[in-house]
Amino acid sequence: MIQVNHTQIPEKDILAEMQYHPAQSQRDAMLKSAESLIIAELLRQRAKTLGLNIANDGAATSQDDFLEQLLAQEVDIPTASTDECEQYYRLNPGRFESSPLVEVSHILLAAAPEDDKARVEAKTLSEALISQLQQGASLAELAKHYSACPSKETGGSLGQINRGQTVPEFERQLFSAEPGLLPNAIESRYGFHVVFIARKVPGQLLPFKAVQQKIAEYLNEKVRRKAVAQYIHTLIVEAEIAGYDFKLSASPLMQ
Repeated sequence: MIQVNHTQIPEKDILAEMQYHPAQSQRDAMLKSAESLIIAELLRQRAKTLGLNIANDGAATSQDDFLEQLLAQEVDIPTASTDECEQYYRLNPGRFESSPLVEVSHILLAAAPEDDKARVEAKTLSEALISQLQQGASLAELAKHYSACPSKETGGSLGQINRGQTVPEFERQLFSAEPGLLPNAIESRYGFHVVFIARKVPGQLLPFKAVQQKIAEYLNEKVRRKAVAQYIHTLIVEAEIAGYDFKLSASPLMQ
């Protein structure tokens, strides 16, 4: 039985809360559920002490009704200054580049993810086609004959691609590759892609003014999360909690 400042949290509530806390095991889910309900009860008790309006259904999700009031009344949350935003911009230039552009042609050798035999056959064929291309064969002709992509009608050309236009597993290798024929096919959920990169235009650093607002929002949210975690930590330390051993350093709710 768990008690928070002599208020009991029923086991049925913990079991009901588990659906919101997926985990690798039932025990881990129960621990997360218990932590969530303990924190919700602490917040609810503090809100009552301060005379704030709170929900009465006992649900952990109801803490949003009064959490902002608690933070506004009891926690000083600073906002990021222009200098702090500029410093973050200077220290993290890679986060503020426009997407690179690649001009790509490919041959898609289709194979369903669950079809192991087809995947092996597609990989073997991709190696044979890459060998032919290295010896001077025409990608357009091979694409017309072998590719399962509609681009085969235009010589395998996908045109210019930037980030977000294709599936992640394809993009990861595509945007890290140099121009030319890739020595190995790229594997994706669709099969294997024999790829030729005709041109690659690097991304450009965006001006600070264009990203200042997003940086400020990111930094402010980061500070807010830390302030909330510290505030909850204080409530836990000062509370009388029975039936649960709160290991703050291991709790994902405290991060």
